[in-house]
Amino acid sequence: MTHVPDNPADQPTRTKVFAFALMCVGFFMATLDIQIVASSLRDIGGGLSASQDELSWVQTSYLIAEIIVIPMSGWLTRVFSTRWLFTFSAFGFTVTSMLCGLAWDINSMILFRGLQGALGAAMIPTVFTTAFVLFPGKQRLIAATTIGALASLAPTIGPVVGGWITSQWSWHWLFYLNLVPGVFVTLMVPKYVHIDKVDLSLLKKGDYVGILLMSGFLGCLEYVLEEGPRKNWFGDDVIVLCAWVAAICGFLFIVHAFTAKEPIVDLRALAVRNFGIGSLLSFITGIGIFCTVFLTPVFLARVRGFDSLQIGLALLSVGCFQLLALAAYSTLARFVDMRKLMVFGLVLFGLGCYLYVPLTSQWGWQQLLIPQALRGIGQQFCIPPIVTMALGALPPSRLRSASGLFNLMRNLGGAIGIAVSSTMLNDRLNFHYERLDEHLSAGRPVVEAILQKQAEYLSAIGGNVLNAANAGLGELHEILMREALVLTFSDAFLAVSLCFVVGLLSVLFSRPFGNSAPPPEAH
Repeated sequence: MTHVPDNPADQPTRTKVFAFALMCVGFFMATLDIQIVASSLRDIGGGLSASQDELSWVQTSYLIAEIIVIPMSGWLTRVFSTRWLFTFSAFGFTVTSMLCGLAWDINSMILFRGLQGALGAAMIPTVFTTAFVLFPGKQRLIAATTIGALASLAPTIGPVVGGWITSQWSWHWLFYLNLVPGVFVTLMVPKYVHIDKVDLSLLKKGDYVGILLMSGFLGCLEYVLEEGPRKNWFGDDVIVLCAWVAAICGFLFIVHAFTAKEPIVDLRALAVRNFGIGSLLSFITGIGIFCTVFLTPVFLARVRGFDSLQIGLALLSVGCFQLLALAAYSTLARFVDMRKLMVFGLVLFGLGCYLYVPLTSQWGWQQLLIPQALRGIGQQFCIPPIVTMALGALPPSRLRSASGLFNLMRNLGGAIGIAVSSTMLNDRLNFHYERLDEHLSAGRPVVEAILQKQAEYLSAIGGNVLNAANAGLGELHEILMREALVLTFSDAFLAVSLCFVVGLLSVLFSRPFGNSAPPPEAH
């Protein structure tokens, strides 16, 4: 039986670093796979004969499963130990990745993606907890910086990597990509990760009521958020039913969490000021990361007609600037107050989102360069301090449960943000189309020029006047739709940028924080 040290932080630095690096590989894979399919959905749909509505579930099923399992990771770690939970999670993630690549229709793909998200979810919060258990003082700064960089880099470069892989090989390799690192992590983690011990006796007193209520709440909530924009929200009976289930389960879950002796999620941790504010900021940065990664590829595909590789290349600048900012942040974090770095990052992140607002139908990678550069630098400067502020505010005994809650907030922010963005793309599109249509009338120079152009073209190829008029009106409709769509994307980016104003205001209420461990009596 492998010896587990009384204090994991006393292990040799080389051993700790290698163990942490192994877990970071698994964490990066699980986070990357949320968005790796974003720029390749059209190719997946063609291969599986799936509709646009069905395709959205390739991402949603993964996210729902991940959101449900992440909060349970703290309890699962105490039962099975970090070592064996992470090993099982990596193994399950690898097997289901292979199954996703072998999927024969859209239903099998959605099933395997859900299993992939559920089995890989435990790898995400356990890395955060491990960093704060293994590394003290200055080493914790490096660990938190690494996790923060990976947490924001993975969903950002997901569409880039996915687009390139799909164009070079096929969409199947989006999933086969996980096989080699997945097997490596599965084999190495049992040998090198020694943090805690298995305690199967906890299975007898598990908070199964809390797990059931939380699963009903988060699962139904995510279904409502995802399907609502497409099914006219409460005009659909299934949406209404799921909304009621989510509301009832959510209320009962909150009551249960504050009254149970050992709840599955430690909601009381939100009363710790820096953890509560850190969780809010995690929610807001989740909105920023996932919404921009969702909106930009959709804009480039629908307005510009880009293929998966072109979309990936257009998004590449975010990851490049983020990597450049990593070196600068690592140096400045040693000398500059972390709250100042966090504010600087939030300002740049929010400003980067705001600079998408002057969007036009001609924007490509050149016009996206500055907004994406600011967003990439901002992500790198704000996310590591948020991790340190939130998890550094709690004693080790509360880290596992709280880490699941902290990570849940980021993914929940992304899920809610994407749902709201999808709703805006539907509702605001109609609004802008009607407004633009009001300004089109016969006699306006632009309208007459388009109609005249079509008349001359059809006359040259022997068409009649009626066909020319219809063709001209068709072109006007396409132009109106395109410009209305651009204005709609602009509104969505403005909404995302305004979220960062809330985040900056919340920082005013936070306590000073650094990289030292919290005192044992912290509460």
